[in-house]
Amino acid sequence: MTKKSSEKIILLYTLLKKIYGPQGWWPITGKYHPKDYSYPKNNLQRFEIIIGTILTQNTTWKNAEKTVLSLKTKKLLIPKLIIKTSQKKLSEIIKPAGYFNQKSAYLKNIAEFIVKLNAKIPQRNELLKIRGIGPETADSILLYAFNQPEFVVDSYTKRIFTELNIVKTSNYNSIKKIVEESFQSKKETKTVIFQELHALIVEHAKQYYSKKPFGIKDPLKPDFNNI
Repeated sequence: MTKKSSEKIILLYTLLKKIYGPQGWWPITGKYHPKDYSYPKNNLQRFEIIIGTILTQNTTWKNAEKTVLSLKTKKLLIPKLIIKTSQKKLSEIIKPAGYFNQKSAYLKNIAEFIVKLNAKIPQRNELLKIRGIGPETADSILLYAFNQPEFVVDSYTKRIFTELNIVKTSNYNSIKKIVEESFQSKKETKTVIFQELHALIVEHAKQYYSKKPFGIKDPLKPDFNNI
């Protein structure tokens, strides 16, 4: 990690927080909770977040959220009930999230894992062994469901970091390491910083990095061109 990359990451966090304010991720039953970092408050909310991280793979959060709410309405946001539900029925329920046959299998995999976990905090390498859980999903689960200081690197992060010349790599683990090592002396806990930074990046990207050409009107560019 270079000192310049670290300075740029801290600057990005500072500017985004000033522009957009606290984001309050991860949403629980459609509601965000800015400045309240006590979520999830119980195992049901924790499992709702976990389910959301899988359903949002390769689709919009709008579609994933609709599916989460549907599962909740049918009282299926409980690991043991996901396991008992046939994969065919589960696939029908989660159709709005796309890739429903794949994702129904993934939901069953994670439900079985959570039951065996018995309320313990999982290790990252344990999550990565589960079919359907890649680095981004594993870090989302750890950061938002278990409040562990693991930064989530998504496609928006890579776009913004590239366009603002923050890092010179697109490798997931390299970016994750650079970000995590940049925040050593902040008053906020790393978990809070990583939750907010990831959410702020998504919010900023929706404004300036969702359509090509990316970042054309990004108002942050002058601040980063001078570093």
